[in-house]
Amino acid sequence: MSKLGLLAFVAFIVAAVLLEFMLDQCTGGMCEVVNAAGWPIRPLIYASVVALAIIVERLWALRSEIVAPSGLLAEVNRMVAQGGITREACTKLAQHSLLGEIFAAALLNANNSREVIKEAVEESARVVVHKLERYMTTLGTIATVSPLLGLLGTVIGMVELFGAFTSTGHDVAQFARGISVALYNTAGGIVVAVPAMIFHRFFRGKIDSFIVDMEQQAIKLVEIIHGERQS
Repeated sequence: MSKLGLLAFVAFIVAAVLLEFMLDQCTGGMCEVVNAAGWPIRPLIYASVVALAIIVERLWALRSEIVAPSGLLAEVNRMVAQGGITREACTKLAQHSLLGEIFAAALLNANNSREVIKEAVEESARVVVHKLERYMTTLGTIATVSPLLGLLGTVIGMVELFGAFTSTGHDVAQFARGISVALYNTAGGIVVAVPAMIFHRFFRGKIDSFIVDMEQQAIKLVEIIHGERQS
């Protein structure tokens, strides 16, 4: 596990502990809803926290100026025309943006054949695509699993509901609690799943658009390097 992954795991554990403490201590409002929903709502709350963190992170990371800044190809074209292709310049370009990483891979192999440059671009592109799709699997899993977690809470609520009926009568309080657990968890699963699915589709479409754009610009750069295109 990387240092960043370990830090994220520790942060999640701390956030979960603080969330549990807050839910146990607070009263009224949403706390009453959470308490009425019972323990099955806890996994949905944690899933919603993770989904929100991923959505915020991806909204920040998938900005155009970070992924594929406009005008970068023109700047690289001027650098090629001026003969300013150095390892230091390529390193700076790679740190500029994700598209810059692909351009840097092509420029570092500018003196090689077209096939070598293409292979270098493809290798760099695979790394870039992996970075673009970071956490997308987790977000998609939350969108898929949340309704099932809500359904689990519904089943548990129904079990508690039917447990209120005995041969000597029925417990009205337990019956009402069973209904609350079932309905709150059903609603909770839907509330978590819908935004997660919407943003997952939104990010997927944005990533696909970036991939197509970067592929086209990488092809143009290879043609510029070999003198087959002017700009």
